[in-house]
Amino acid sequence: MMAESTVVATRRQLHGVAESFLAGPQYRATGTIRLAVRPDGFTATTLAIAVHGTTLAWPDGSIPLAGPVRDLAAATGLDVGPPPATVYHSVAELRPDTVLDIDTDAADAIYRSLYAGGFAINAVLPEAHPVLWPEHLDVAATVEEVNYGVSAGDDFHELPYAYVGPWDFTTAPRTGPLWNAPFGAVRALDLDADVDNLATDITDFFQRGITAVDGGVATRHG
Repeated sequence: MMAESTVVATRRQLHGVAESFLAGPQYRATGTIRLAVRPDGFTATTLAIAVHGTTLAWPDGSIPLAGPVRDLAAATGLDVGPPPATVYHSVAELRPDTVLDIDTDAADAIYRSLYAGGFAINAVLPEAHPVLWPEHLDVAATVEEVNYGVSAGDDFHELPYAYVGPWDFTTAPRTGPLWNAPFGAVRALDLDADVDNLATDITDFFQRGITAVDGGVATRHG
């Protein structure tokens, strides 16, 4: 079993990579921060930049995500840095002297969690489109003012988790065992599970969340 500290350290580094090497350059080139999950990492949606495992790939080459950020930035030639503060305030900006040292197993566990979350969104909310949002490093979709997603982890819960968050939860909180977070419902994920079992677990959680929101919105999603 992986140490929590290893997963957290890896998550923070991947969050910074998503912001500075994918979302930031993409936004400055095409005006969108939207990313997409993949089984082995994540990718920009309007530029050919992607993370595969512990490797960053772009149209002119690829490089291991290891060593000082300034060296990686120079090697890629990308307009490295998070999206501007007018888009959102970055909490994971990589400094030039930051040294990346990404644990492969921890990265794989995070990728599995996020990819399974995207699969689950497609399964229970077919009209939605899962997006990997770089500001939170979560794959999510919104239907009828309820957010459904999987976070790689954050200050609320350090390790990957699934969540259901009604927009009005703070003003109209629900009751019952499902609603166990200040913003709705969360479910911690098994980092040792394979992607199929994770997808099944998250799909069930989302379905229960949909059913619980206002007493049965889920029936319209099959």
